[in-house]
This record gives sequence, structure tokens and C-alpha cells, in this order.
Amino acid sequence: MGLKRSWLDSANSPTTPFPLNNLPYGVFSVGDGDLRCGVAIGDRVVDATGLEAAGALRADPLADVLDAPYWNDFMELGQAAWARYRSALSALLAEGADDATQDLIITHSVKLSEATLHMPFRVSEFTDFYASRDHATNVGTMFRGPENALPPNWLHMPIGYNGRASSVVVSGTDIRRPWGQLKGPDEDRSRFAPSERFDFELELGAIVGTSSNGPLSVAEAYDNIFGYVLLNDWSARDIQAWEYQPLGPFQAKATATTISPWIVTGAALEPFRRDAPAREVALLGHLKDAGPMLYDIALEVTLAPQGKAATTITRTNAKTLYYSAAQQLAHHTSSGCPMRAGDLLGSGTISGPNRENRGALLELSWGGTDPIALETGEKRNFLEDCDTVTLSGAAQGDGYQIGFGDCTGTVQPALNKPFG
Repeated sequence: MGLKRSWLDSANSPTTPFPLNNLPYGVFSVGDGDLRCGVAIGDRVVDATGLEAAGALRADPLADVLDAPYWNDFMELGQAAWARYRSALSALLAEGADDATQDLIITHSVKLSEATLHMPFRVSEFTDFYASRDHATNVGTMFRGPENALPPNWLHMPIGYNGRASSVVVSGTDIRRPWGQLKGPDEDRSRFAPSERFDFELELGAIVGTSSNGPLSVAEAYDNIFGYVLLNDWSARDIQAWEYQPLGPFQAKATATTISPWIVTGAALEPFRRDAPAREVALLGHLKDAGPMLYDIALEVTLAPQGKAATTITRTNAKTLYYSAAQQLAHHTSSGCPMRAGDLLGSGTISGPNRENRGALLELSWGGTDPIALETGEKRNFLEDCDTVTLSGAAQGDGYQIGFGDCTGTVQPALNKPFG
């Protein structure tokens, strides 16, 4: 499939992340105005809330679902409604639309450069997985040696933990270095101090579209994913190393999780579906692949010290994942666990086979023993105060790309000691 042409010239550029093929959903405001649901197209944001209020484009003929500053009510309408709305919006924006239609869209849209972006949906709950084999192998090798790198259950099911929905923030939000309980291998007792090994994690987040109260098959789970965001699961590796046994990550992962501001729908990513890798261990029935469910999305991370140029420190691709978001969701529901619209599932760090493909500083610096060099001449084992980390990603089509918008956060110094 090639570029879908729009009457809006900026949407036809091969370098825009938001062509007519994309139409991602977000929430925006202008100045001190109200938060509104919006759709990115070229260099503009279409005011979906305004179009609904004017009766020009409604997702539900019986109720306003875009009058709140999040897309959750729209998600709950289900896949058929998502498809109808996308088709109707595409028609308004497609090349050949009449003057009245173009005037309508210009009236109900603003320049992206004038908009402030906000959380695009209300996060119900957050679960983070561990779905990259290269990442799991690298981390396991560091801590257990290559012969025991993968946990014994890893090839059988997606491993995950329940995180904090309350600390999910939108791109551009500053991230405060956390305090925590630390204990190094050569220390006799633990201490309470700011994290000294603060890290990013390059992930893809999947958003559950409609509520469910029982098990979903992999195919049903795939259809129930509303869309995807870039996700940075900030991680305090020294807090994690001391706390994680026997129940896994806790405070090390509770500081913040940053997401990109636009929800890229499964419909936009459909041309980029890819098969999972060959299975070394046959998956049980509730997890078996139901067609290509990974995506060919090129990903990269830059790191910029305060006031200095950014260095690209990793490049990888979402198609390297071992488990798809659909398999993660199906496994999550297999015990009967209810899911809600707006549940967020993180893929876990996405890494590739080589050093330049590793999705976290823990891997890039090999646990801090082999620092990476920045273009500024500085080196990094882990993040320093005032470092800005930016995740970006796009699926490359024929003459167009499907982008997410940047996922950015800047590390701020730890607070003064909060306890005695």
C-alpha cells in the first residue's frame, strides 16, 4: 500500500509522521483552553471533540463520547465503531474533498506547533512484560551466566509484573531521580539514597480497547488492542537489584513510565505485520500464534546532556520481539483476569542481537562495566542528572511513514532527603 493522498499538502510529505495512512489519536489544548480529543494529520491537529459537538463527525449517534479529555469512551464502542469512524474521518481528509469539507476541517483544527499535548487516554492499569529474547538473554547472562541466561519458564509464556498506572506520564514530563533502598554486593547493610544506576527502557505499549471478563484467544486479543504508543519504563537498577528477589520489581519501576502522545491504531499498522520468530519450544494452545502479530517498526533512542547535542545510542526494531502484544493480553486473561478499556501493556525492553541494538543502558554498558561514548566526548554507564532521553519510532511504507511522536523525558536531580 502506498501513500493515501490528502488535500492537506503537509500530510503528503514522505517525512511527516502523520500522513492520511496514520490518523493517530491524542489529546490537546491551545493556550489556556480546554483539553480536547484530536487527530494528527500532517502539520495539524483535527479537533475531534469540536467535530462531534457540531454534529459533523460522530462516533456514536446516540451519545457524545469525545467530550471528555481522553479516548476511553470511544474505545469502549468496539472495533466496528473504530473502523467506521476512521473511514468517515479519512473521507473528510482525502484528496478530492469539496471546499465545504475543507473549510469544516480548517475551522475545527489547529497547527500542531500551537498545540500542547496531554495524556491521550486514562490508564486503567499497567502491566509490563519481558518479551524480547535478546534483552532477556543479555540481562540473564550478566547475572546468571550464558548457560542460565533465560529463566526456565521464559520460552513457554510471556513473563510480566503489575506496575503502577498512577505514575504513567506523557512525553515531555520531567522525571525525578528516585530515592530508594540500596545495597551493593560489597556492602554490609542497606542504605537509603538516590539511585545511582538510573536507566531508560525502550518499549512499545499496547492499549486494551474494550473491557473483558474472561479468557481471550490470541486472535480475539489482537482485535481488542486499540492502538500502540512508545513507552519508556524508567528503571532504578540498583534499587531493583536489592529488592527484586523473590517477588520481582517494585519500587525500582514505580517512579515513572513515559508514553508518546499519539495512539497509533492497529488499522494504521496493519500493512506492517510480521511473523514471530521460530519457536524453540511449542507454545500451549492459549498462546499459539494466530498469524503475523508483530510489527516492523524501526525504533531508536537519543541521549542529550543538558544544553548539548543528542547522540543516537541505539537502533532496533519491534519485529524482533518474541511475544506479541496479543499473546501478552491473551495470557493475561487466561486466569479469568478482567481487563478494562485503557489497560496498558508494556512489551518490556526491545533489544536486538548486537550492541547497537540494545534497548537500555544496563545492556549498552553491560552492567556499567563498558560505558558508551557520546558525541559530546562524555561517557555514560547510567543516566546523569539533566540528561534528556528521547524514544522515536516509525513504520516505513512506500512513500510514507507511520510515526508516534517523540517519547521524551529529562532526568531531574533527586529531592533533598525526604526522610531522616
